[in-house]
Amino acid sequence: MGIKNLATNRKASHEYFLFERFEAGLVLQGSEIKSIRAGQISLSEAFIRVDSHEAWLMDAHIAPYEQANRFNHDPKRPRRLLLHRKEIRELWDTVRQKGVTVVPIRVYLKNGRAKLEIAVAKGKKLHDKREAIARRDAEREMDRETKR
Repeated sequence: MGIKNLATNRKASHEYFLFERFEAGLVLQGSEIKSIRAGQISLSEAFIRVDSHEAWLMDAHIAPYEQANRFNHDPKRPRRLLLHRKEIRELWDTVRQKGVTVVPIRVYLKNGRAKLEIAVAKGKKLHDKREAIARRDAEREMDRETKR
C-alpha cells in the first residue's frame, strides 16, 4: 500500500537541529482518523511531552470531522503516542538534558495506519539560522553558475 504524507512541520528543520528520528503510532478516535485521512491536520504548534512511562502529542490541531455530528472530537486534545518502552526510556533520558526537546516532523499513512515521525532536537540560535540561509544561497548560486 505504501506511504502517503499528510502533514509536515516545515518549521522544525529551520528552528532546530534534528538528531535521532523515531516512528510512533497515534491513539486516535474514529472521527480523528477520518479527518486526518482528509488532510485536516496541522503540526505547526505541536510538541511532544515525554514522561518516564508515556509520550504525548500536544497542541496538534486535527479539524473536527463534518459528518461526525455530536460524536466529534476536541481538536487540540493530547494524543498518546505508541512507542516501545525502550524508545520512551531513551527519549526520557535525552529530554532531561538541557536544551534538548522532541518535535513532531510529519504525519503519514503507512499501510492504512496513521504514523507520526518525531525527532530529538536542539534549538538553533539566530546566527545558526543565518548561516544555514547563507549556505543555501551560496549553493543555489553555484548551481546557477554551473548550468551556464
